[in-house]
Amino acid sequence: MMNESIIHSDYGDLNHHLAKWSEQYQNNYPFPNIYVDDFFDPRYLKKVLEEFPDIDALQQKVQYNNPNELKQGTKGESQFGPYTKNLVHYLNSEPFLVFLQSMTGIKETLIPDPYFEGGGFHEIKPGGFLKLHVDFHKHRRMQLCRRLNLLIYLNEDWEEDFGGHFELWEKDMSKCALRILPKFNRIALFSTNGDSWHGHPNPLKCPEGRSRKSLALYYYTSSRPENELSSAQANKITTTFVARKGEDSKKMRMYNKLVESVTEILPDKLLYFIKGRRNK
Repeated sequence: MMNESIIHSDYGDLNHHLAKWSEQYQNNYPFPNIYVDDFFDPRYLKKVLEEFPDIDALQQKVQYNNPNELKQGTKGESQFGPYTKNLVHYLNSEPFLVFLQSMTGIKETLIPDPYFEGGGFHEIKPGGFLKLHVDFHKHRRMQLCRRLNLLIYLNEDWEEDFGGHFELWEKDMSKCALRILPKFNRIALFSTNGDSWHGHPNPLKCPEGRSRKSLALYYYTSSRPENELSSAQANKITTTFVARKGEDSKKMRMYNKLVESVTEILPDKLLYFIKGRRNK
């Protein structure tokens, strides 16, 4: 297995594509981002998909059920099969980190997350969603600054009508700037900062028996430019959600005000209860 190709043969030497992708990434709108199709060898990624677990049946998992999110995912890497472990270890390796650093232009040294805090396999079933948000800025355990998200989509024969588009929104939340269909072997990479609003805000419309599957990896640095976050955001270890004007419910807005008001004073277990999180 270790001798099998992970990256698609068209991209065998990633450095050959570095100048082109770097220019696109750093200049793309509304904040630094890029998506690339067929990034991995499809035969290899198919084996990763075959290892996607039945999350409902897992004892160790994370589930959310609240006005902002209806989704579930794995916890840590204990549910990863051998092909998935090999993939994520490569994506957290020194050569790939150097590639990411060069492409994104981030000057601080990138650090992977061996704990997969919030990362790993993600699944959203019909009717599920992930409202628009900016991510937590500080890793709870490592106290590092979150800088990059890498999303790998695992949805074969995914149709436009199924929805589940990954959306990037204007910094002032005035409108959606980019919609990305989560089709198989498409990756999305973007920088996280104080106004990198993104999500999958509309309920999923795929048929029963199908679901939106992805694999997420996050990257960190020990420090970050001060102008990327406000002083109030810098040490935030929880996600900040926002309602779309005229589209999301009043219940969601009231819920978010409640969560924001108690985040700093309640212990994690009570916050998880409010968010409908089942962290087993």
